[in-house]
Amino acid sequence: MTRQELEHAIRAACDVAEDDAVYVFGSQAILGQFPDAPAALRRSAEVDMTPRTHPERVDAIDGALGALSPFHAAFGFYVHGVAIETALLPTGWERRTVEVRNENTRHNTGLCLEAHDLAASKLAAYREKDRDFVRVLLVEGLISPRKLITRVRRLPLSADRIGRLLMWIDVTARELRSDGA
Repeated sequence: MTRQELEHAIRAACDVAEDDAVYVFGSQAILGQFPDAPAALRRSAEVDMTPRTHPERVDAIDGALGALSPFHAAFGFYVHGVAIETALLPTGWERRTVEVRNENTRHNTGLCLEAHDLAASKLAAYREKDRDFVRVLLVEGLISPRKLITRVRRLPLSADRIGRLLMWIDVTARELRSDGA
């Protein structure tokens, strides 16, 4: 996905939801803060969104713009309308979102997760692809281990799970330092 495609998705989702803003989460939210993010972070053809003031319209977005929809067939990417509550997010994430709003969004707003909040959310899911995504963020210097640790501590998880995530960050950061990354 490209930044222009993200902007198109914001515009389309706002139109479908009859809302002027959407929350953008999942991996492609990285394009809010880093429009030229490395290709390894932009592999997904899917962007997760929830309308800000009409969250009940996620199904309308998914139906009109989702996987295998005419939108997907026409543009090669799709919008997954999904409740933001499905993501585990650090406390205060709303204050740190990165706004994407311009002529291409028709002045609608995409409120994209900030990179450290996104990385913490990805680690909370703890799938291999999510850990790989966070590893690339660290290698590319788009997030700092120290700030990621702070955000992970703000996740709504048990102390045991947070401890495992902190250990992963520590081990990964050490590996990257020893590899010269």
